[in-house]
Amino acid sequence: MTKKYKTVCIIPALNEGKNVGAILPEVKKYVDEVVVIDDGSTDKTFEEARKNEVIVIRHIVNRGQGAALETGNQYAKKINADIVVHFDADGQFLAKEIEEIIKPIKTGEAEIVFGSRFLGKTSEMPWFKKNIIIPLAHLTNKLIIGKSLSDPQSGFRALSKKTLDKIKIEQDGMAHCSEIIYKAFKYNLKIKEVPIKVIYKNFGQNFNGGIKIIKDLLLSKIID
Repeated sequence: MTKKYKTVCIIPALNEGKNVGAILPEVKKYVDEVVVIDDGSTDKTFEEARKNEVIVIRHIVNRGQGAALETGNQYAKKINADIVVHFDADGQFLAKEIEEIIKPIKTGEAEIVFGSRFLGKTSEMPWFKKNIIIPLAHLTNKLIIGKSLSDPQSGFRALSKKTLDKIKIEQDGMAHCSEIIYKAFKYNLKIKEVPIKVIYKNFGQNFNGGIKIIKDLLLSKIID
């Protein structure tokens, strides 16, 4: 008998009222439950998400993407999810690739799966991001956490129940990507990367944002 995996997709959203309503019907095709974390939005994100009959949890104030994901993770644990998928609200990820992200967990090949923009599928990444931000993120991960993957800053990932129990996201901002990679290695979890395609609508993380990530990582390393 094929085991049934309860799969929950967590979508952090900040002022994504123009995008979130379009992605939710597609995401719902590939998971058992969708949870949108409205992270203090000032637009119609909450209302647009609710129209799609998904769970919507609201942060009264903006706490950061890492904090939003941890709120979603805690909800997923309460409902006893077997697999949790992290997915962005801006429409840059492809919902159909959720099946590829969760497959290694279902087959026992991995306990945490990271989507990678650098493993064969073509993504028209902005020049500055590809040639400055990503190499800087690689270097930062190697110097500060001692590990890196082919894609050091992907927000598309899947976590098994074991991983959900092991990894608590403590970086409220964008440094959570590096934190999750660090903790995956720290706890000797079975890690796999799978190729994903990203459709860029804007330049995403800017240079100042990249510097803030480094500062957050340095501070957390000192505290640790």
